[in-house]
Amino acid sequence: MDLDSLRADLENLRRGALERIAAASEPAQIDQLSVDLLGKKGELTLVLRGIGGLPAEQRPKVGAIANEVRQAIEGALAERGGELRTGALGRRLQAESVDVTTPGRPIPRGSRHPIIETMAEIAEVFGQFGFVVYESPEVEDDLTNFQMLNIPPDHPARDLWDTMYVDIPEHLLRTHTSPGQIRVMHAERPPIRALLPGRCFRYEATDASHASEFFQVEGLMVDEGTSLADLRGLLDQFAHAMFGADKRTRFRPGYYPFTEPSVAFDVECLICGGRRCPACSHTGWMTILGAGMVHPVVLQYGGIDPERYQGFAFGMGAERIANLRHGVGDLRLYLENDLRFLEQFP
Repeated sequence: MDLDSLRADLENLRRGALERIAAASEPAQIDQLSVDLLGKKGELTLVLRGIGGLPAEQRPKVGAIANEVRQAIEGALAERGGELRTGALGRRLQAESVDVTTPGRPIPRGSRHPIIETMAEIAEVFGQFGFVVYESPEVEDDLTNFQMLNIPPDHPARDLWDTMYVDIPEHLLRTHTSPGQIRVMHAERPPIRALLPGRCFRYEATDASHASEFFQVEGLMVDEGTSLADLRGLLDQFAHAMFGADKRTRFRPGYYPFTEPSVAFDVECLICGGRRCPACSHTGWMTILGAGMVHPVVLQYGGIDPERYQGFAFGMGAERIANLRHGVGDLRLYLENDLRFLEQFP
């Protein structure tokens, strides 16, 4: 092979290489062309193998031409590769771009359980009258749960509670929130305005209106000169806040060992408006809580002088208040964790 043939082959290689590089549309094609044209077994290497057949004085000329061709190909590869990579990056950024002003996907959020929501509403209403929320233990001793509330071991009122005892002697799962009264009176001095929400337990068969686990809200006020009229006024305000300012209320006699006198507090039937219906047993009234003046014996057990201070207490079932507010007829629905039921409450 002579010098002119090698020069022609190198020129053809450069021209063809530049056309192929210009026609490349992907960065990967540029990488492959670099190997095909300039690699150890590439097309330029194959052409240069003909140098060995030239006279020694002609070889430097061919080498110079080969360097020019290599530089031209390398420059074209670098330029076109840069263009393609820039374009690919731009397309990727465009495809993966995020509009930060676009609202995000809504995240499903739960809501408060209707019983918890009801107890919070009760606490808010009484909080406007200065009542402070306290907690008391769910596992109580017999002394605090019964005896200090004027219910000694032989008292017939114990039959009102189906008690669940635990494996600690003389301890039980509290049957009501009333023992919290004793704990508050031991911890605070009058004037006392306490609200005690919490879970209670009784050994009962579960049906539409009974459960072995339920929630109560206990209220206690102790001060000088506290009267039944104060209790009536407070409960009227509570009923109107929860069920409507137009609802009538009434006191009627009741019985609780730890209050004297004891009363049941009724509100005008929320279903028939007092016209009498099956929901109110055709009486026109619905009982929402029990209350009364704190028995002097209970005040003494609480470390408070009944000659100087008087108090009243009230207790309500949170499930019953929730039933009346939302028109629910079966308290078992609160315990089943059925989302079809719970999602109805905002």
